[in-house]
This record gives sequence, structure tokens and C-alpha cells, in this order.
Amino acid sequence: MLGGISIWQLLIVLGIIILVFGTKKLRNVGTDLGGAVKGFKKAMHDEEKDKENEKDDAGQPHAKVSHDEPGNTYDVKAEEKQPADGRTTDVRNEERK
Repeated sequence: MLGGISIWQLLIVLGIIILVFGTKKLRNVGTDLGGAVKGFKKAMHDEEKDKENEKDDAGQPHAKVSHDEPGNTYDVKAEEKQPADGRTTDVRNEERK
């Protein structure tokens, strides 16, 4: 059989699993597993369909998109901050002293 496991041993293991988890939880697990397999098959089918569409669209030019609105740009000039008394100071020279 299956690697030396008889049908009676499999039935005993199945009975223990049903006793531990219960039929409701096993039914939910089966439903979830079936939904996952169904979703996987659908995704694989969609991927194949996308590949076929890409082959069909390969010879056709793609549409171009342009952005004609004027952009909002700000022209900012960086200036050195001067003390309130009006004299200029060089920060680099003060750090060296």
C-alpha cells in the first residue's frame, strides 16, 4: 500500500483526527482548501490569458500621455541670515577661532 500503511491504519488515524478537531472544523478546512485551489487555478488561467493578450498587443503602438498643465515651481534664492545690528559675520571664521 502506501509505504507499508494499511487502510485500517489510515481509518484509525482519520478517526482520531475527527475526534480531536471535530467535523465542523474539518469541513471549514476543506472549504478553505478548496477555495484556495480554485483561486490558484483561476489565477493561472488569467495569467495565460494576459500572456496571449500581450502577444496580440505587441504589434500595436501604445498611446502616449502628455502633461500640458503648467507646473507650480517656486524660484527661491538662499540668502545668508544677517544679525539685527546690520554687520555681516562669517560663521566659518568664528568656528575656527
